[in-house]
Amino acid sequence: MANALFSFTPFDFGGFQSDCPPEDYEKGEAVTKGKQYPLFSMEEQGQVYPLCSEYRAYHDDLASNKGLHFFKDQHQQQQPPPPKSNCLTLDEYFGSCFRAPAQPIQEVKKSENISKPNKESSHPFVLSSSLELLNNYGSGIKKLYVNQFSKASNQTPHVETRKKLSTEEVMRVAGARYIHFSDPRYDDFSMLMHPFGYALSGLSEEETRDVELAHLLLTAAEKVGYQQYDRANRLLTRCEWIASERANPVQRVVYCFAEALRERIDKATGRFTQKEREAKCDIPHGLSFNLAVLSFHQNVPFNQITQLTSIQAIMENIGSARKLHVIDIEIRSGVQWTAMMQALAEREQRPLEHLKITTVGLAGIHNKIEETGRSLERFAKSMNFPFTFKAIYVSSMMDMKEELFEIAADESLAVVSNMALRTLISSPDCLENLMRVIKNLNPTLMLVTEVEANHNSPIFVNRFIEALFFHSAYFDCLETCMEQNIEHKSIIEAAFSHGIREIVAVGDKERIARSVKIDVWRAFFSRFRMVEIGFSESSSYQATLVHKQFPCGSSCTLDKNGKCLLVGWKGTPIHSLSAWKFSRERLGRFFANYRF
Repeated sequence: MANALFSFTPFDFGGFQSDCPPEDYEKGEAVTKGKQYPLFSMEEQGQVYPLCSEYRAYHDDLASNKGLHFFKDQHQQQQPPPPKSNCLTLDEYFGSCFRAPAQPIQEVKKSENISKPNKESSHPFVLSSSLELLNNYGSGIKKLYVNQFSKASNQTPHVETRKKLSTEEVMRVAGARYIHFSDPRYDDFSMLMHPFGYALSGLSEEETRDVELAHLLLTAAEKVGYQQYDRANRLLTRCEWIASERANPVQRVVYCFAEALRERIDKATGRFTQKEREAKCDIPHGLSFNLAVLSFHQNVPFNQITQLTSIQAIMENIGSARKLHVIDIEIRSGVQWTAMMQALAEREQRPLEHLKITTVGLAGIHNKIEETGRSLERFAKSMNFPFTFKAIYVSSMMDMKEELFEIAADESLAVVSNMALRTLISSPDCLENLMRVIKNLNPTLMLVTEVEANHNSPIFVNRFIEALFFHSAYFDCLETCMEQNIEHKSIIEAAFSHGIREIVAVGDKERIARSVKIDVWRAFFSRFRMVEIGFSESSSYQATLVHKQFPCGSSCTLDKNGKCLLVGWKGTPIHSLSAWKFSRERLGRFFANYRF
């Protein structure tokens, strides 16, 4: 009877994001069969058209842009096409990952449907939202210029007071410039040589070069979206000639995305082999304990903010329970649980009698998980702290069952998922089975940390734009937070480069990690009667305490989306942390207004 509650149509993570309405997609498919779009002939003559032609771009900022009016008129007439590091022992790793807390955690005081992924679309018609998306990212450029250059104009001449543009801001300027030069009178390269290049006035020489490079990358992505691989190859050759994986963060981002675009072209044209891909993927595993991972954890604030805030939330919700059982869906190093043991050991009121941590892993990585477990047990023994570690191995999440977890009646149960659910979106049956099992276990609290980005669009160019701005912010963060260790930064960026290739170059059926934003997760969690509970003032204060301890903390931003905590970099959301409980109320209350 309980299982019958979940026999709904699978949730569509891709469709929920409304990149392309199904009816419009079908209409576009019908139009394309046996008929070429007029704008293709323009392109063959060496002219440039935008990522799409159905948009309302920069009405305020670019009122005089003739290119915009040209495509607007066209749309009214017809529907256009649119080096490896040494490894630490785990004990050394656990002993150095967390900074000494400014204040002990326990002393903080008040102050639609997951179906099989949508078939990827690269046809011009379904690119109809791409320029609008690019426009949204570039909408802050005018305000940026007004704020920065008005301040500079009031200063003594020849004294540079304007802050250097961040990596993401460079991409925003490039996006604005790209839209401006969507006028078909400019070809691929003359737009870069135009003496009155839009959005370049007032920039330094390096920023100007970076904007032009990013502009070139966007143009190459457009050509790939239209399957014009020869033209894209020429643009990418120029990108790769200018960019470098060892230069400034803008060039490094462009280099990674250009490589991914090149791989996509090679796969589409039959010049790519699986051996090449495997060679490119030689990066540290998520459970790795090398120096680069340690350096990342120590210097980049995101993980420590979400992990320590989660621990604070767990401790607040266990109440007077004497035993605590934590299920960690993907434990990785498990270093955060050492901080929890320390906090629990120092708690004078309601001392904990026993802590059990159960983790879930696939059979192929059991050695790493067991190593993590032994290190946690050694740490607990050194503190004389009552602790048990258990690992559950399954070949697939479809094999997950409630009885595998051995939950005692007197235990308070918390479930933690740290960037694990996104890896199951491509296997909707596995994800739904895991959520059913968690619901039946009835935890006191479930904490979910995910990447706050939409990297699951079925439209290639939309997915490319979202990934470009997200990784631009992340590379900017790595440049700031890890500037003292270039080798470790390069290793971490290589891991991100692998993620970029998964988003850009890998086909729809092969992509594993598919990040979606918190609003999509909310819609999915509602199927299981999950209620978002938010975070207390103490938990929010804990997040603030942690991020202030980092030298780069001033650039790390904490925001709210409803009851969810967003951790970002210079205003760009990077991770979401949300807290949930399972409701036992009648199902109809949650699905009355939900359309499957």
